[in-house]
Amino acid sequence: MSGAEAPDAVDSRRPLWVVPHEVPAIVPLPSRSTEPRWVGVYRWAAVGGDLLAAMLGVSIALLTRFGYHVGSSYLLVSSVLPLAWAAAVALSKGYDSRFYGAGPDEFRSLLRAGVGLTAAVAMTSYVTRAEIARGFVVLAIPVTVVAALLLRYALRKDLHRHRVRGRCMHRVLVVGRSGPAATLCEHLESRPTDGFRVVATCRPRGDSNGPMHPEELAEPDILAAADRHAVEVVAIATDPELAGQSLRRLSWALEQRGIELIVSPGIIEVAGPRISIRPVAGLSLLHLERPSVSGGPHLMKAVFDRVVALGIVAVLSPLLIGLALAVKLSSSGPVLFRQQRVGRAGAEFTMLKFRSMYVDAEQRLSDLYALSDGNGVIFKMRNDPRMTPLGRWIRRFSLDELPQLFNVLRGDMSLVGPRPPLAEEVALYAADDSRRMLVKPGMTGLWQVSGRSDLSWDESVRLDLRYVDNWSMTLDLLILWKTVRAVFYGAGAY
Repeated sequence: MSGAEAPDAVDSRRPLWVVPHEVPAIVPLPSRSTEPRWVGVYRWAAVGGDLLAAMLGVSIALLTRFGYHVGSSYLLVSSVLPLAWAAAVALSKGYDSRFYGAGPDEFRSLLRAGVGLTAAVAMTSYVTRAEIARGFVVLAIPVTVVAALLLRYALRKDLHRHRVRGRCMHRVLVVGRSGPAATLCEHLESRPTDGFRVVATCRPRGDSNGPMHPEELAEPDILAAADRHAVEVVAIATDPELAGQSLRRLSWALEQRGIELIVSPGIIEVAGPRISIRPVAGLSLLHLERPSVSGGPHLMKAVFDRVVALGIVAVLSPLLIGLALAVKLSSSGPVLFRQQRVGRAGAEFTMLKFRSMYVDAEQRLSDLYALSDGNGVIFKMRNDPRMTPLGRWIRRFSLDELPQLFNVLRGDMSLVGPRPPLAEEVALYAADDSRRMLVKPGMTGLWQVSGRSDLSWDESVRLDLRYVDNWSMTLDLLILWKTVRAVFYGAGAY
């Protein structure tokens, strides 16, 4: 074949990730359609927990509504309801392995199932003219949802413990150029509880720039690398050369092998609810919704904050009075410490706390700056000599912050939000940092449930910006739930 290249010759300039244009249907392909054993165990445990939660909800509703005199019709309904609940969770994708242990989607599926099952029972009762007591339904389904949430939370925490030890992980092949691939590897492995372990990376031939993953490969193509390393997920880092038809053919080939394909769009710190796919002219366009920082949702947040704060003050009033007396009797000085902080849109307000330091603490601050354990912007000391013995204890469990409930009632703060900064801290903000003040500061936030004073300045800013960009009432409720645990263990509080 003079003057012509042999058909089987390999072009060294061809990108490593070019997928064959077609895969003959008669060629048997390696299959990974069988799920890992831990996926099946987790799914059956989730199903069992949901059935148990439904039986608990039904039992409580029956005993509360009818006592020990239950009619045969309600016994029939009670036997069907657990199965209907499991079916509703399945329809809400509550048993989808993609969401096991990662993100709030599992919990959202349970809430959706609860709403859907309530609607289904109401419609069935109306169509069949069945006399189902509303008190029974109103009690059975909410108890079922709450019990299912608690059991699923316990199951997730057990999965997280296994993943921290390196078990129950998805094997991942990362594909892309060195820079984007290294960034994607870093993000995937930064949180082992999400369940991704990068076993290899694939990059185009001749791409030697940028940092390399310790197990980076030079395989002839993506499919060979996926087969060789028995991966369950192929993750594509953003790159214009692997798009369109090439990416489409790759998805077909991976589908036949039972391998999941995920594509990183290169957008960071943006939660799923803000991202949607819009099909336009045969293209799948990624649409990024604007963050909600005002309007109706935040009016609902303001109402929620005040109602919950008022309830907490009413319930904890004996504790508040007791702490106030303890602060007054343990050291000289006022009960409350007042400090000017910067709130939403740069407005200053007076933040309240139980005094945890001696009255001359502010005057002694300049002598202690060199000993700061803080993050370069915020001053913190683990063994601050200005702190009273009682103050050290109430800070350990964040009890000194309870008077901020009155800041919430006045509208200066929210229950959940970014950390309320000092004016001198705001003066050091970079352009991006000032975005934190688009919402009200909070008594708690992502910074508190993620390490508090142990965080670096960059980490605390990143968490606050993530909150501002991805705010939702669901996120607020999740943070409030995690705050209870963080306060109980006292991690990062000093």
